[in-house]
Amino acid sequence: MRIFDPHIHMYSRTTDDYEHMATAGIEAVVEPAFWLGHPRTHLGTFLDYFDYLLGFETERAARHGIRHLVALSLNPREANDRKVSAEVLERLPDYLDRPGVVGVGEVGFDDITAAEEEALRAQVEVARRKDLNVLVHTPHRDKRRGTERSIAVLREMGADPDRVLIDHNTEETIDLVRAYGAWAGHTVYPVTKLTPERAVNIMQGHGTDRLMVNSSADWGPSDPLAVCQVAREMRRRGYAREEVQKVVWDNPVAFWRQGGRAKL
Repeated sequence: MRIFDPHIHMYSRTTDDYEHMATAGIEAVVEPAFWLGHPRTHLGTFLDYFDYLLGFETERAARHGIRHLVALSLNPREANDRKVSAEVLERLPDYLDRPGVVGVGEVGFDDITAAEEEALRAQVEVARRKDLNVLVHTPHRDKRRGTERSIAVLREMGADPDRVLIDHNTEETIDLVRAYGAWAGHTVYPVTKLTPERAVNIMQGHGTDRLMVNSSADWGPSDPLAVCQVAREMRRRGYAREEVQKVVWDNPVAFWRQGGRAKL
C-alpha cells in the first residue's frame, strides 16, 4: 500500500525513522515549517531553517526513496514577536518559488492574538499570489474558537476552500471544517491529539472524502508511522483496501498536487 504523510517534522527525526518509514511503505511526506521548541529571535535563524528544509532534509529523505515536499511559513507560535515576524514575512515570498515548495504553512492561531491574525492574513494573501495551498494549524488550547476564527478570516479573504487544509482536527472541530468545505487533517499523536482509534471513529461519522491523517511527528512523544497505524485500524474495522488507500495516499496527493508543484 502506498502511504503519504502530509504533515511531519523530519527536522526532529533520526535516520532510523527514515529507514522504518521507507520499510513501512511511506513514499512521500510534506514537512511544514514549525516552532523549534525555543523562540527564534533573529531573521537569519528562520532563513537558515528554510534553506535546511529545502536542501539537506530533502536530500536526506531522497536517500531512502521518500519524496520530501515543503510548506513554509511564519508559524503562529512565533508571530507574536512583531519585529521578527515582520522581517520574516518580508522575506518569505523569496522562498516560495523554490523547487519542492507546495504550500504556505503552518499558519493560523496559537494564543488567538491580534498579531497572530495579522500574520495569518499576510500569509493567506501571499499564498493566493503564489498559487499555493494553505495549511492551517488549529491551536492546542481553545481549539474550537481558534478554528472558528481561522475559518472566519479565510472566508473574509475569499480563500478557496479547495486549496485549504485545516489540520489537527478532533471531534470538537470536524463539523466546522466540513461546513466550510476545506480539506480536513487529523493528527495521530499521543497525549495531545488523536489515537488511531479516535481518527477512525471520526471517519465513520463523517466519511473519508477530503479527509487525511498525519503523524505531525516532532520533538515530542510521537510516531512517524502513525499513518500506517491508522491504515491498520481501518482494515481491522472492515474498510476495503481501496478506501484505506484513499485516506493514506489518494486524498493527500489530490490536495498537494493542486498548483502543479508536487511531483509525485
